Amino acid sequence: MLSHSAIWDAIDALARRHGFTPSGLAKLAGLDATAFNPSKRMSKDGRGRWPSTESIAKLLDATGETFDGFLSGGGAYLQYGTQEPQGAALPLLGLAQAGAGGFFDPAGFPIGEGWDEVRLPAPGESGVYALEVTGDSMLPLYRDGDRLVVSINEQVRRGDRVVVKSKGGEVMAKILARQTANVVELHSLNPDHPPRLIDMKDVEWIARIIWASQ
Repeated sequence: MLSHSAIWDAIDALARRHGFTPSGLAKLAGLDATAFNPSKRMSKDGRGRWPSTESIAKLLDATGETFDGFLSGGGAYLQYGTQEPQGAALPLLGLAQAGAGGFFDPAGFPIGEGWDEVRLPAPGESGVYALEVTGDSMLPLYRDGDRLVVSINEQVRRGDRVVVKSKGGEVMAKILARQTANVVELHSLNPDHPPRLIDMKDVEWIARIIWASQ
């Protein structure tokens, strides 16, 4: 059974993993900056308050994390489940290295030698692997050295955080702003990086970011 403190601890842990204070994390998710203040965690009569499910959903959407990752990151799994989940080993590769060739099949699945491994709290599946961020185009959400877990099997939609590999060998983490039969429009969080328009004929694959870890 979940407790108030376990959920609030998970929110605090989520903020730390992404380099924010709880107030900064709230603003990133489009919430009031005071949404996760200590005063919001207890009622005047001393009873614990629950954060709203809408607030948690917005946090997960803003950070690209899953609910399982959110709970386990704050240690809530020991109260939520009967046992702590077993970590799954996923292939890990740097974004810059990924563009060199020989690491993916034409569909975007990992192949070949040179992959490292990262362990995650969620079960692994085919087509899920990790890439290490290089560059600053997705600051402040993803920093150089952060690890992004992507799935080539997940359907991508407008607003999703994605990794795109071009046929020219460029691999980039972006926000999918628009996709048509002819072009894909990609945005960065860092305003120093302008939007990118890439012809679909020049795109090798697009994978959805499903989890992030420092």
